[in-house]
Amino acid sequence: MKRRNFIKKGVIGSVAVGSLSNNIISMKNSNPGPRIISTWKHGVPANKIAWERLKKGEGGLTAVEYGVRDSEDNPDERSVGYGGLPDREGKVTLDACIMDKNNDCGAVSFLQNIKNPISVARLVMEKTPHVMLSGKGAYDFAIKNGFKSMNLLTEKSKKDWENWLKKSEYKPVINIENHDTISMLLLDEENNLFGACTTSGAAWKMHGRVGDSPIIGAGLFLDNEVGAAASTGLGEAVIRTAGSAMVVECMRNGMNPLDACKEVVERITNLHRNRPEWEYLQVGFIALSKSGDYAGYSLKKGFNYALTDKENDSVLIDADYKV
Repeated sequence: MKRRNFIKKGVIGSVAVGSLSNNIISMKNSNPGPRIISTWKHGVPANKIAWERLKKGEGGLTAVEYGVRDSEDNPDERSVGYGGLPDREGKVTLDACIMDKNNDCGAVSFLQNIKNPISVARLVMEKTPHVMLSGKGAYDFAIKNGFKSMNLLTEKSKKDWENWLKKSEYKPVINIENHDTISMLLLDEENNLFGACTTSGAAWKMHGRVGDSPIIGAGLFLDNEVGAAASTGLGEAVIRTAGSAMVVECMRNGMNPLDACKEVVERITNLHRNRPEWEYLQVGFIALSKSGDYAGYSLKKGFNYALTDKENDSVLIDADYKV
């Protein structure tokens, strides 16, 4: 894995399909897919599941849905789904969204006691005239469609919450405490784009808080003519800048995925450098263009993302960063 990462980041190869430099690969062939990228190390197993679904012919939407469900189901992923760190009242609340090649999309926010919000989000897209359902309405919709109510607070997360209550200080730890949202972008063999994003949000947040992850244009956005982008990190900063939509718009205007991510991180930096949350602010973006170019970039060191394609069996890549 380290060797592959070194090759990707440090060598200009004589590869027939393009050139390799830093965290962006330019593919010159007309059919670069399939290719999947997703945030953080839990993107590695998530990508593998998505890849298997895709190769079985289940389609890009099902692939990204079940890819990120792997993180939702894993109680050791403390900021996604079951076992996620709770809010200040000890409640696990979940956000998710999903989007397909036709710009159809669905989302749920502030969802409690339902294990797989990404699948509820897909049903919102497919079975309702709406884009987002929230709170009790999202819960009722999930139950009506066969989901089971369950307690999402594990004993491990409960103990962490009880320890937090002793001081009740809201000072997130960068790249550890509340920045492990999983976002996944997929380009299929027909060069169609799909995306998904799911999280349990910021640990120790105020009850009712919703971050960027379920918001189309903030946590996730794609345009099948241009490319796709998704975010991770402090959601408020991403929402203020419509982060993922702006990354895609930068690509529309001619930027490659890496430069597009850099541009939006720079905007976030300029807006937040004098705000109190600057000390714990981290945001990261992944981007995937219609031509198959991809990149990851973050404000601060520590962000990484997973890549899976015909030549890479779910490798982890350290993203470039600003500071």
